Parts: sequence; structure tokens; C-alpha cells
Amino acid sequence: QVQLVESGGGLVQAGGSLRLSCTASGRTFSTYAISWFRQAPGKERDFVVEISQSAIGTYYDNSVKGRFTVSRDNAKNTVYLQMNSLKPDDTAVYYCAARINYGRGAYDYWGQGTQVTVSS
Repeated sequence: QVQLVESGGGLVQAGGSLRLSCTASGRTFSTYAISWFRQAPGKERDFVVEISQSAIGTYYDNSVKGRFTVSRDNAKNTVYLQMNSLKPDDTAVYYCAARINYGRGAYDYWGQGTQVTVSS
């Protein structure tokens, strides 16, 4: 069993930065690929980025490529999402999710989400 908790959300002006954290309980964190998703009001939940178990592999949605950077520290059971050059369109609830197979398959665990609001 893995529990995921997101943190680091908040209100920021356009052009600003935030760093989100996804911290997991349990000893098996390093066996999971971790993804970030986001959901804006009235919209579907969209994929943002995924990082493989060893952090060698990363895959970004085009909408955030060059602005967001994902990293992980398996010793701390944490994945980070550094978000720079934020835009109002980045406003959403951000969720992290875990799955065994990087790049494919269903997600086994989800966090509760953290709100990011970017003002213009």
C-alpha cells in the first residue's frame, strides 16, 4: 500500500515559480513510476509529466515542456515538480499518481491534490 500526499501549491503571479512535492508512505516507493496530472475547473484531468523509477526516463506534455522539471529523491520517497514561467492556464488542482510500469498501464495510487492558482 502506498499513500501519496501532494504539497507546495498556492497562489502565484504569472511568470512566477512554484515547486510541488509528492511524498509517499511505504518502503516500495522506488518501484513505482510517478506521474503528475492536473485538472482545471470544468475540465478533464490532463497528464503533465511522468518520471521513471530510477529517474532516467521522463516524459513531458508539450504544454509544459521547457517550463516544468520533474525529479525524484527515492531516499526521501518524494517526487518534485519545479514549475517556472507559470501562466494563468496552469491554474488547476495538481495530482500525483503511481504505477508499476513506466509509460503504460493503469495507475495504482493517487494523491488528494494540491491547488495551484496563477494570477494574470
